[in-house]
Amino acid sequence: MTYTTSFAALGTTALVAVPRRDDLLRARGILVRRLDELDRACSRFRPDSELSRANARAGDWVHITPLLAEAVGAALAAARETDGLVDPTLGTQLRAAGYDRTYTLVQARDGWAFGGSAPAGGAWAKVELDGDRLRIPLGCELDLGATAKALAADGAARTIAAELDSEALVSLGGDIAVAGDREWSVRVAERHDAPLDGDGPCVALRAGGIATSSTTVRRWRTSRGDAHHVIDPRTGLPADGCWRTVTVAARTCLEANVAATAAIVLGDRAVGWLHSRGLASRLVDGDGAVVRICGWPTEADAA
Repeated sequence: MTYTTSFAALGTTALVAVPRRDDLLRARGILVRRLDELDRACSRFRPDSELSRANARAGDWVHITPLLAEAVGAALAAARETDGLVDPTLGTQLRAAGYDRTYTLVQARDGWAFGGSAPAGGAWAKVELDGDRLRIPLGCELDLGATAKALAADGAARTIAAELDSEALVSLGGDIAVAGDREWSVRVAERHDAPLDGDGPCVALRAGGIATSSTTVRRWRTSRGDAHHVIDPRTGLPADGCWRTVTVAARTCLEANVAATAAIVLGDRAVGWLHSRGLASRLVDGDGAVVRICGWPTEADAA
């Protein structure tokens, strides 16, 4: 059996699943606590968060907690591993595109006058992290949205499994991590709030993580047309490639999410890039055509 509970968190939906009913309330409590810690450390939308305070002091060294240091370290590693395709120094570009507050508030706003911004230009390489000290380059704003939730999903799944001596699945907005020795059935969908019994293929996940990056859900109106949250660091603008959705399975949810985001940015080069890394992936283009690589099952096999 599988028992699940979900709740709103971090502007998305958090879900935890465990095989024993008696463990569910405790598993939820562990996840709630970890997400509250993550929000206080890494939110770009809370003026009292550690990240907001560090961004406000760009150019200066600031002392940070181990949680923020881990999150920034993971974001910088993602930038190195993708040659800057997944760049944590895009806060200014996101604000210029209209993502200057929580998505719920962005969506409720009646349009946005697009303030075009310059490409990040590799600013991530100038971010300095030294133990519990961080220095953000002057003129930059860190945004950890491409990595922090996936990192948290990995950590929460491991913690729940260890503390409950059980298996666990954690989903944060569709970034899914599993821990323990169990095979989970995961439905692939473009919307994180899609019903568990809704449309979309199911795949089996025994270890690691799976993540979906899409340009179809977090969209809003601007003076230049629709915008979305995946920024191409080469242009400083929302990515305009051929894929509307990319789903990747990998050793961790963090690795999967980084690869899925990079693939959206890469566009028609994504298939070769993912294949060279041996990552099982499902890519959907603007017309709904599906490409599967590296052993991703067909819809019939997945069903």
